[in-house]
Amino acid sequence: MPKISSDTLWELAAAEVRNRESGGGEEDGGETVSERTVFLMGSKSGGKTSILLRCLDRDESSKSTLALEYTFGRRARGHSTPKDIAHLWELGGGTSLSDLVQIPITPVSIRSLSVILILDLSKPNALWGTMEKLLQAAQAQLEKVSSQAQQAEKAKAAAKHQTSVHSAARVLPKDYPDRELISPFPVPLLIIGSKYDIFQEFDSDKRKVVSKTLRFVAHYYAASLIFTSIKSESLMSKTKSFFSHLAFGLDRGKTVSCDSTKPLIIPAGSDSFSQIGSPPATDVDITTLHAKNPKDLWKKVYERVFPQENTSERRELKDPAKDPQYSEPQIDAMRAQKDQELEQYKRNAAKSWKGLELET
Repeated sequence: MPKISSDTLWELAAAEVRNRESGGGEEDGGETVSERTVFLMGSKSGGKTSILLRCLDRDESSKSTLALEYTFGRRARGHSTPKDIAHLWELGGGTSLSDLVQIPITPVSIRSLSVILILDLSKPNALWGTMEKLLQAAQAQLEKVSSQAQQAEKAKAAAKHQTSVHSAARVLPKDYPDRELISPFPVPLLIIGSKYDIFQEFDSDKRKVVSKTLRFVAHYYAASLIFTSIKSESLMSKTKSFFSHLAFGLDRGKTVSCDSTKPLIIPAGSDSFSQIGSPPATDVDITTLHAKNPKDLWKKVYERVFPQENTSERRELKDPAKDPQYSEPQIDAMRAQKDQELEQYKRNAAKSWKGLELET
């Protein structure tokens, strides 16, 4: 076997680092392997895990997400071709663990990152608060790491006497609808309204308020919007197309549905403020609402119809050692034995201490 020089290995490693820093993927048989990151967050018990498993075609029973969980998906482009990779992060706990966004949103991941926000349509009184807090947390972290990445690139450019610095900021086409009036989310964003099977039983006026409000929010952030239900194969198929577009760069389809009497399916750039119209305030005089901007106005109207619940959720994290889904019989038996020994030790110590007090 020929000897491989360490110099050659270092050169290969250095080339790999430069390739990743420039946004390229790994090489596999001469072809570039694409790596993307998708970060899922949303309503507590809103169906995030179930939707993710269906999009990955995994026949598994969903379990409660413990804090922040990672998995990955792979997809071949064709026969005998390398498989693209999607790094998938899922945030549990609703808004209570929003500070964990700093883990999946990093200077390394930001160039290929997409965010999926899953909102429980069956709980409209918690919808706006959940959406607002999670998007704010994600956006703040995105802006932070984007600034760090730009500073690092400027330092490298200065060291190499170069002037071109590539920005990770999202750039919309010049003909994007209402381009001057919206505030695009820093990375591609998909908003999924889950549990549509329950939502469709709501009063038509309430459905209209939720639908129009989410259309406004999605368009304001230049995001895609789709309503879905894991009980509907048709809706899950369309949802999977949106997911695969973010995770693997596949075509998301051309279906568009803006009818509030039906599930919404609105790819980014397919809607406009003129089509959405004004906030559905039938019993509210909009002129009496003191709003700072259009988004604040929609929020106030929405909260008049659906007073928001307190979204400052407690950190109700289960102890993994006592969670059945992480059970290990042998380890759990040893742990129970040690717990018993510890309790016995505490009782003996208490008796000894009491005896000393009596003697004194």
